[in-house]
Amino acid sequence: MADDASVSNDVLNTSAQGKLKSLIERIERLEEDKAVVSNDLKEVYLETKGEGFDVKIVRKIVRLRKQDKAKRQEEEALIDLYLSAIGGL
Repeated sequence: MADDASVSNDVLNTSAQGKLKSLIERIERLEEDKAVVSNDLKEVYLETKGEGFDVKIVRKIVRLRKQDKAKRQEEEALIDLYLSAIGGL
């Protein structure tokens, strides 16, 4: 019975093998970068908390600032409509 390496060589030509390896290496580098950025964000949020700011609110502001203005306004209008429909908070 053939081992896995010889089976994969039969299935993927040299060009495809090289492309696959290149893609996997790029993914690995990006995963490493993502871990670094994630750690940096965690540190900034800890600093934010240390400065006395409410991190939950800061996260919400960051999320809102990322949204398109029209989309944000539409969401706010729907929230107001739904709140009105149930008699408010």
